[in-house]
Amino acid sequence: MARAKPHECRKHKIALLREQGALQPDPDSVRDEAFRSQEFFDAHDRVQVKYEMLRRHQVEGRSVTEVAESFGLSRQAFYKAEAVFEAQGIPGLLPRRRGPQGAHKCTDEILDFVEQWQAESGTTKAEKAVPVVEKQFGVKINPRTLERALARRKKKRPRKGQGTP
Repeated sequence: MARAKPHECRKHKIALLREQGALQPDPDSVRDEAFRSQEFFDAHDRVQVKYEMLRRHQVEGRSVTEVAESFGLSRQAFYKAEAVFEAQGIPGLLPRRRGPQGAHKCTDEILDFVEQWQAESGTTKAEKAVPVVEKQFGVKINPRTLERALARRKKKRPRKGQGTP
C-alpha cells in the first residue's frame, strides 16, 4: 500500500484540527526550538502547544514569562491553561464552546404553548407572551430569545406543499 505524501498528510491533519477547533490560530508565533527543529512537534496543534508549554514550565523549570513568550501566548493564557489542565487534564486543553448551547429555557413544550397562545390571542408579539409563559411555567424568558427560538422553529418546518406527501 502506498503511503501518502508528507504535504498531503500535513494538509489533512490541518483540516482535521480546524474541524475540531484545535488549530493553533497563529502557528508562526510558536518560537520554541523543539517545534522548529523536530517533526514530531506540530505548531498547528493547539493542544500540543499548550501541553508542551506547561511541561516546559513544570518539568524543566522555565519561567512562566519565558515559556508563554516562546509559545506565542500571554501569561494570562498560560495561567488559564495551567488551571484547566490541573482540574481536567489533557481534555481540558481541548477547545470547546463555553456557556449554554442554545436557548435552553425555550423547550418544545414552551414553544408549542406560545404558538398556540399566539394563535388564540391573535398577537405575535413576544413581549406579550413572556408574562403568560412565566405564569404558566415559572420560567422568565427574554422576549428576543423567544422570538429567535420561534423563528428557528419556523425555518425547520417544511412549508405546505413541500416535503414528503
